[in-house]
Amino acid sequence: MRTLLFLLEEASAKYLLQGLLPRLLPRSVVTEFLVFEGKTDLENSIQTKIRGWQRANTRFVILRDQDSADCRIVKERLATRIPASHRELTVVRIACRELESWLLGDWQALAEEFAQPKLAGNQNKRPFKNPDTLKNPVLELRKFLPGYGKCDGARRLGTRLHPDRNASPSFRTFCAAVQKLASTDPE
Repeated sequence: MRTLLFLLEEASAKYLLQGLLPRLLPRSVVTEFLVFEGKTDLENSIQTKIRGWQRANTRFVILRDQDSADCRIVKERLATRIPASHRELTVVRIACRELESWLLGDWQALAEEFAQPKLAGNQNKRPFKNPDTLKNPVLELRKFLPGYGKCDGARRLGTRLHPDRNASPSFRTFCAAVQKLASTDPE
């Protein structure tokens, strides 16, 4: 049995993944989550947590928001914190700009979950064709759903997001990487 351990900067990522991963991964894969108190806590804990993890046959996924930083620099910085003995067992993925970009990539899921069919029409509108480029995705989301809460929204939408219809490149890349990591052995 394989375990995927997700190291996450915030609780909303855990809630989203709890709904998403059962649809992406085989039943034989066990998922575990370590939620940190923000980016700094995550970055400072990577080495210790990965080195100290005792369960055999574990792979690691580090997920962090890009926010306003350069995506490549963030990913490189996170990768340098992975212990050398675990690099082939670990992937680093960045949610460009925020986790909410992934939600804005699937307007059908938003329309269904919030019982607002008109929202689905936003899928092909210019600013949402690539939601990873939006400067502040959570504010964009709140324009359409004024009472939107990060944790509640992630919990509700995790079961509805689909990589094949999602316009967020970082979401599709994340899903593909997780599926590959779950199914392959280290070289």
